[in-house]
Amino acid sequence: MTFQVALSFEDGITRFIKCDGDETVADASYRARINIPLDCRDGACGTCKSLCESGTYDGGDYIEEALTDDEAEQGYCLPCQMMPESDLVLQIPTTSDVAKTAAGTFSSTITEIRRFSDTTIGFTIEIANREDLVFLPGQYVNITVPGTEATRSYSFSAGPTSEELSFLVKITDGGLMSEYLRDRAQVGDTLEFTGPMGSFFLREQKRRALLLAGGTGLAPLLSILDKMRTDAADHPVHLVYGVSSDADLVELDKLEAYTKSLPQFTFDYCVSDPASSAPNKGYVTGLFEPAHLNDGDVDVYLCGPPPMVEAVRDHLKSEGITPANFYFEKFNNAATPHGSETPAPRPADTPESAVPEHEIGEEHQPLSESGAQFDAPMALENSTVA
Repeated sequence: MTFQVALSFEDGITRFIKCDGDETVADASYRARINIPLDCRDGACGTCKSLCESGTYDGGDYIEEALTDDEAEQGYCLPCQMMPESDLVLQIPTTSDVAKTAAGTFSSTITEIRRFSDTTIGFTIEIANREDLVFLPGQYVNITVPGTEATRSYSFSAGPTSEELSFLVKITDGGLMSEYLRDRAQVGDTLEFTGPMGSFFLREQKRRALLLAGGTGLAPLLSILDKMRTDAADHPVHLVYGVSSDADLVELDKLEAYTKSLPQFTFDYCVSDPASSAPNKGYVTGLFEPAHLNDGDVDVYLCGPPPMVEAVRDHLKSEGITPANFYFEKFNNAATPHGSETPAPRPADTPESAVPEHEIGEEHQPLSESGAQFDAPMALENSTVA
């Protein structure tokens, strides 16, 4: 049997390979011309040591000096020895350029443009070689702004098996992609992009999940929900969606549809503007209930700006809750993946002033409490504070 193995590199690039059940991941990687770190090939040196974040495998034979029992219990593995028993996700301890690989490059066609409001636009693209684009739910791509050499990062809002690929964009006055989508984009336009990228993605579900979205940070969580629906997830999933104004609320009908197609799914939303007509005014932390946090036996996925991440972290600390796993993706006000961007630089500005800065992180309970996992880096969007 052949399995899919995702190799996630330190620079955020993810490559996918096919690995037979009777071959090692290292052999499959080199067959695909991806040079992951390797030396002895005998399980003796530990050079290839990686972290398996999802899936099951036969760890093979190795010596204690290469991989300790404690490391193996935490999910570390030796690709030169391991053989897959299911699809896998591995964190590879090097960058993609060292492994002599790179993100894929694709040409796409815009098939739909949805102007949700003055603040948010959604668009859908299709590519001819759809089977060549494999991604994990929550990942993003870098799209070249038509007519420029600039790129902007946007997270998929569709699941990995969707034929069409959709995105959500927060409109920013002066933003290159914002102005293109708002003023010039047409169905039939060509968009070039590279990817997939990012280490913010759905891990193997072992417990209840709490999804937290700020503004168009909803996009990767929609992709995650689509994957959960495809997998017929049987653990409870609750989403809390926060925005700044009523105009920022999007895809509520899609969230409502998930409550019917994903029986264990529920959601709430809130608007921070006191003048909002929404039933809940305030921030996402105001909608947390004890059942959502489950005394810490919960995986939290958060997509939002830095103040939202800190507000959630502070709230959990004040409640004495340490989630089993806390995965977060935040933007640093330079530009962001699912949607917003800073205005285009003036000619006198250096190119570096427009370079996006993104951060992904993970926090976990001690292994003895949860059997938790790893750490990473990626991209996001300009949305709301929680």
